[in-house]
Amino acid sequence: MLAVRKSLPANNLSELIAWLKANPDKASLGTVGVGSQGDLAGILFQNRTGTRFQHVPYRSLGPAIQDLVAGQIDLVFGDPSVVPYVRAGSVKAIAVSAKHRLPAVPDIPTTEESGLAGFSFSNWVGIFAPKGTPKEIIDKLNSAVGSTLADPSIRERLVDLGVEIPSREQQMPEAFAALQKAEIEKWWPIIRAANIKGEARSEAP
Repeated sequence: MLAVRKSLPANNLSELIAWLKANPDKASLGTVGVGSQGDLAGILFQNRTGTRFQHVPYRSLGPAIQDLVAGQIDLVFGDPSVVPYVRAGSVKAIAVSAKHRLPAVPDIPTTEESGLAGFSFSNWVGIFAPKGTPKEIIDKLNSAVGSTLADPSIRERLVDLGVEIPSREQQMPEAFAALQKAEIEKWWPIIRAANIKGEARSEAP
């Protein structure tokens, strides 16, 4: 979800793009660091819209959202953790970057619906096992995850948080591998063009 500070003078995607074009390099996008999904989304957004804004890296998304609430930064491409702030009116949601609307906030249009064709991405989570793990173990783990995600109370809680649960077919190892491959093919050219390189980051104990 693309969210902006409450005081920013734009209430939809076209107004936001117009404001960014009128204020090149003045706005700031908070992310969890160089090469993160938010950073890549910002690069893709600028490429598709002809806008320019600054990148402000944070150690995690929480502080970035807090600074967005406080008006210290202007934009965030947020995961479901931004939904409560949108509901509370602490920040403004401009558009959902997924291909369809989120059940948790059904009144917020997608970027495609808002006129930005070809701009869609979503934050996904998966479980990986070491290379060479026997198929029977993979199948057992997949079955356990599938059963957990099928639990009505868990599904209700996740959807309320803004999480979209893929179909059981999409949860299968083969479908997940295909998704990962497609994501690599989509984002690698963007990463390469932006000259983003992996860096080791140490955490304080």
